[in-house]
Amino acid sequence: MKTWPFLLFTFAFVSPLLAGDAKEITPPTVPEAVEEPFNFSGEFEIDQAYLGNGEVARGARDVKDFNEYYSNLLFVYTPRVSFGILRLGGQWERYSFDFPNGGAQLPNTLQATNAIVGLDTKFSDSILVRLEAQPGFYGTTFDHFDGNTFNVPFVLGGTYIYSPDLQLVLGVGVNLQSHYPVLPGGGIRWKLAPDWLLNFVLPTPRIEYQVSRNATLFVGADVKANSFRVDDRFGSSHGYNALNNAWLNYDELRTGGGLEWKLSSSLTVTFEGGYAAYRQFDFHRTDARYHNESGSPYGAIRFRGEF
Repeated sequence: MKTWPFLLFTFAFVSPLLAGDAKEITPPTVPEAVEEPFNFSGEFEIDQAYLGNGEVARGARDVKDFNEYYSNLLFVYTPRVSFGILRLGGQWERYSFDFPNGGAQLPNTLQATNAIVGLDTKFSDSILVRLEAQPGFYGTTFDHFDGNTFNVPFVLGGTYIYSPDLQLVLGVGVNLQSHYPVLPGGGIRWKLAPDWLLNFVLPTPRIEYQVSRNATLFVGADVKANSFRVDDRFGSSHGYNALNNAWLNYDELRTGGGLEWKLSSSLTVTFEGGYAAYRQFDFHRTDARYHNESGSPYGAIRFRGEF
C-alpha cells in the first residue's frame, strides 16, 4: 500500500476536530433568579457532489468509466449545559455509483444513517475538547439496515489555542470495523496574514484567501473514509462467496478549489471543483481490494448554517 494515501486517510477519522468548529465555551456562572427565553441553537450541512469517469482495478478485473453521486445531510442540536455544549443530532450519507455490468464485485450504493452524540467542553481557556460518537447503520440499501450493519465509530480530540492566530489540533478516531481500528490525527490552523489562513486540519486541509467580507477563495483537499457492510448474499450474487456480509472500507481523496460565500451571518454556500485523485474499495478481511487506476473530475455544492 502506498504511504501517502495511508497517511491522509489515517487523519481523516478525526473529521470533527476542526480548530474553528467548536463554539466558545465559558465557565459556568451562578444563574440569577430570572427566567430566560428559550434559545434553540444548532447547525446543519447539505452536500451534493458529482464525480465522473473513474477507474479502479483488482488484478485483471478493471472497472472503468463509472460516475459517482455523493449526498450528505447533517443536523446537530447544540444546547449549552453547565459542563459544556452538547452535540445531539443525526446524519445521512450516501455514495451512489453507476458501475457498468454491476461493477464486478462492487456495490452500487454505500450509505449510512447515524445519530450524533457528543460533547464540547474545555479544560482551560486554551484547551478545548470534543468527544463524539456516531452510532448508526452503515450498509448499502435501507432494506439492508439491520443489526449486522450497526457500528459506533467515535472520535476524541482537542484543540490547543496558542494564540488567536494559531491553533493546534490533536485527536484519535476509533472504528472497529475499519482496516485500522484506531488512528491518530491532527492539524494546524494558522492565520498567516489579515487575508490569508492556513487551515490545514483534516479532512479538509486548505489555504484560504478572504477576497471580501462575504467571499473567500480556497484551494486544498477533501478526504473521505468510512466502512460499510454489504448484505449476506452480495458475494454469492457477484461470483465470490467470501464477500457475503463483508465490511468494505471506502476511501476517497479530492483535490481542488472553490468559493465560499456568506449569504448571511448564519448561512454559507460553497462552490467547489477539481480532481478526485484517489479512490479505493477495500474488503480488508477477505483480501479483495480495488485500487485506484485513474482519477476523475468533480464538482460540488455545500450549504452550511448555524442558528
